[in-house]
Amino acid sequence: MGTKGRATPRVVCCAIPIARTAAKILLITSRKRPDNWVLPKGGWEASDERLENAATREALEEAGARGTITRFVTTQQSPSTIYHFYELDVVELDQDWLEDAERRREWVDYAEAVRRLEWKAELANGIRMCSLAPAR
Repeated sequence: MGTKGRATPRVVCCAIPIARTAAKILLITSRKRPDNWVLPKGGWEASDERLENAATREALEEAGARGTITRFVTTQQSPSTIYHFYELDVVELDQDWLEDAERRREWVDYAEAVRRLEWKAELANGIRMCSLAPAR
């Protein structure tokens, strides 16, 4: 069973935090693997009402990033998880945030973001479809 013991795949909402004028993406370190970089992401909860609300919540909790969802990017599926990606145009970064003691955050350009996310195929594939990706 590819769902890690669940009857259905887990629904995860991912924010792609963007500083549009600088063409940068905000990455954070993983709590489970502190040497690996990830996007702010987490499970959809019924209280979120909409998937993009979960992405906004995760960006604030995990990265201290405040902003507006501007675009649905893509959905990627692994055997155990369905990932929904949303671009979040960042307007402010909190200096203190819920997980600041557990994570680092860093603005990087698109190519560096793809490089750092290669270890997690779903994240790398999701970011390749964002609006900062080179035209195909």
